[in-house]
Amino acid sequence: MSPSPRLPFRFRPRSTLALWSLVLAVAGCDGLSSRTLPVPDAGACVSGNCPQPDSGTPPEPSGPRVRIAAFNVHRLFDTVCDTGSCGGSNYEELPTAEQFAAQVDQLGRAITPLDADIVLLEEVETQDSLNGLLGRVPQFEYSKLGETYSAASVDVAVLSRHPIIETRSHRSQYIYRPDGSATRFSRDLLEVHLDVDGTRVIVFAAHFRSKVDDDPGRRLAEANASREILLDSAKEFPAALVVLGGDLNDIPGSDPINALDQGLLRVAKDRPDNETWTYFYSGRGQAIDHLYLAPGGGAYVPGSYRVAREATGGYGGSDHGAVYADFALTPPP
Repeated sequence: MSPSPRLPFRFRPRSTLALWSLVLAVAGCDGLSSRTLPVPDAGACVSGNCPQPDSGTPPEPSGPRVRIAAFNVHRLFDTVCDTGSCGGSNYEELPTAEQFAAQVDQLGRAITPLDADIVLLEEVETQDSLNGLLGRVPQFEYSKLGETYSAASVDVAVLSRHPIIETRSHRSQYIYRPDGSATRFSRDLLEVHLDVDGTRVIVFAAHFRSKVDDDPGRRLAEANASREILLDSAKEFPAALVVLGGDLNDIPGSDPINALDQGLLRVAKDRPDNETWTYFYSGRGQAIDHLYLAPGGGAYVPGSYRVAREATGGYGGSDHGAVYADFALTPPP
C-alpha cells in the first residue's frame, strides 16, 4: 500500500548567505540590483559557443532584469570523511586542503564571469563545501544549502546577490511513479524566495535522479511533481518571477522533459540545438541541464539563453556546462 501524500514541509530559516583550465575572461560584476542586463556577447562566451545574431526574435521585455544560472559543480566534497570510507574507489572523495582550495578557486573563476544575480548549484556536499566556494565569489551575499542530511550527499544550493526572504524544502514530500509507487525527490527540490528591489523572485534548485542504476520512473515522478509545485507557486504569488533550474539528467524529447514542457517554458527552446548541450556522453553533447519559467509575473528575455563551456565540454573543472538566461521582472504588456 502506497503511503499517503503529505503536504510539502516548509521551513523559514534565517537568511545566510582538473579537467580543463580554460575559463571565461572576467566580465564586470557591479553588484547592482535589478540592473538591465545585456544579452551575452563575445565578451561573455567561450570558444565555440559565442552567440550569433537572431532573426525574427520577438521584442525584448522592458524594465529591470535578473540573470539566473544553473551549474552542476561536480562533486564538491569537503576535507572531512563522513562515511568512514573515503578516497580511492570509494564514493566519497577526500580532497586535501590544497586540492579543495584549487577546486573552489577554479569554480569561482568560472562562476564570476557569468555575471549572474542568482546561481543554482548541484553536487555540493556540505555547508563547509559551500562556504569554501562562497569565499571565492563574494558578490553573492546570500546563500542556502538544500541539505538532505545523509553522509556524503551531494546537494543543491542557491547563491544570490539579493536577500533571501523565505525558503521551502520539498525533500519530505511523497511523489509518485507512473506505476503508482511512492518515492521522494533524489535531492531536495530547494525553493528560495528572494526580494529583488521589492519584487519577489522564486527559484527552485533541482537535481533529478541520475541514470546510474537507473530508475526512470522516479525521474518522471520528480518532473511531474516539480511542474505542479512550480504552477502552485505561481498561483500563490501571481506577481512573482518563478524559475526552476538544474541538472535534470534527461534530454528534450524524454518523458521527464516532456512532462515539464507541459505547463512550463523551457527557455532553451529558442536556441539552436548545437548550442544547448551541457554534457558530453558517448561521443555527443547532450542537453541535460535546463532552465524553466512558470507562467505569471515575469518573462524570459528572448535569445538570452546560453551555455558556458569550454571547447571540449565541461566548465570550471566540472564535467557540465553552466546554463544561464536573463529574465524580466515584469511580463510584457
